[in-house]
Amino acid sequence: MRQSTSTARYEPRAEEDGPADRFWSERRLPAALVAAVVLAAAGLLLYDIASVRADRPAAGWRRDLADQLATRQLDDAWIVAGAVAALLLGVWLVVLAVTPGLRRLLPMRQDGPEMRAGIERAAAAVVLRDRALNVSGVRTVRVIVGRRRIRVWAQAHFRELDVVRSDLDAVLDDGIRDLGLARRPALAVFVRRPTKR
Repeated sequence: MRQSTSTARYEPRAEEDGPADRFWSERRLPAALVAAVVLAAAGLLLYDIASVRADRPAAGWRRDLADQLATRQLDDAWIVAGAVAALLLGVWLVVLAVTPGLRRLLPMRQDGPEMRAGIERAAAAVVLRDRALNVSGVRTVRVIVGRRRIRVWAQAHFRELDVVRSDLDAVLDDGIRDLGLARRPALAVFVRRPTKR
């Protein structure tokens, strides 16, 4: 009972992985914001161009903008700030376009092309925590499910820590297999004694 901690790591074999296409977010809010801004700017510019074609003077904001762009130097603070803002907005939009999003969903194995299933990482953590609490000697458990690794911290109030850890390894390995994930994450188990008060 002098041992205070016990840890183990498990790396899944490569042949246990299956196809793991991540779920893509629809990203409605950024798309709606960009569409609204582009629509408003294009509509305003089109209205002003049509009014100039109808022999009316150009809008004041357009004349001011043209004058400012013609007279300001490229190293002006406002020009640099506008360029940086446009660059950051463009990078943000490109990142949103090429990344899947929905990081909280783990893809599950597909038995057929008609159906795709996923489980939330928080739900997987609850399932594994409940399984770990059924191991004899385990007092409390904290589980964090990542996309590539599952980390488990447990407190054991009796039994040898190595025995509790090996039981947790076996139970959690079965639990991960039963989750039916397309790509089995690695498992890291840390077992310790409760701190004395």
